[in-house]
Amino acid sequence: MIEFRDVSKAFAGPEVISGFSLVVPSRQITVLMGLSGSGKTTLLQMVNRMVSPTSGAITIDSQDVSGLDPVKLRRSIGYVMQEVGLLPHKTILDNVELIALISGQSKQEARANSTQMLHLVGLNESFFDRYPAQLSGGQQQRVGVARALAIKPNILLMDEPFGAVDPIVREELQAELIRIQRELSLTIIFVTHDRHEALRLADNLVLLSAGGRIEQQGTPAQFRATPKNDFVKKLLGV
Repeated sequence: MIEFRDVSKAFAGPEVISGFSLVVPSRQITVLMGLSGSGKTTLLQMVNRMVSPTSGAITIDSQDVSGLDPVKLRRSIGYVMQEVGLLPHKTILDNVELIALISGQSKQEARANSTQMLHLVGLNESFFDRYPAQLSGGQQQRVGVARALAIKPNILLMDEPFGAVDPIVREELQAELIRIQRELSLTIIFVTHDRHEALRLADNLVLLSAGGRIEQQGTPAQFRATPKNDFVKKLLGV
């Protein structure tokens, strides 16, 4: 379980996050949705210490992440973003295997896990020797997900990963993510500004306004049935 406890964050100016508290349920997809400036990505990156809070704490299974080695922490948590960042001079299999090796797996383990995860995201052996430039945007995102899963994480952080692909491919990737989450029982925090994506993916939806203020939290069904205020109604179109 991931918990944010009265977390605030300021960079060079005013706080971008102020007094944020949230319990992220285990083995569910929690979606953080909000407009630009609501602090979604900042909150996500606090979990693996890419960003450190100015005050407050983030815990994983009651352990404060500020006391953990940041490199080891990041190697234990999967991370997928919109800019996939595949190495252009390495094959698809090598891109995935490299991350598994960095996480401390043996060559044999890394190869097995990488192969398994590529199959899991729908890429068979015919793709393994290809290079990133030979793949479509949707296929590259599948590799990005496989790469994050090859370290065998319990937690997966996803920062608008499907925002750059066309709507049809985006729906396919969303369906794949739901299937993968159910199969692997992952705890996923997913950031998006797309209301259709949020309502489709979320087990637990958290709607944010400026400063990381939680306007409403609950299941998509609860949002549809009882939107809390006009901001929620407008943003979700319910």
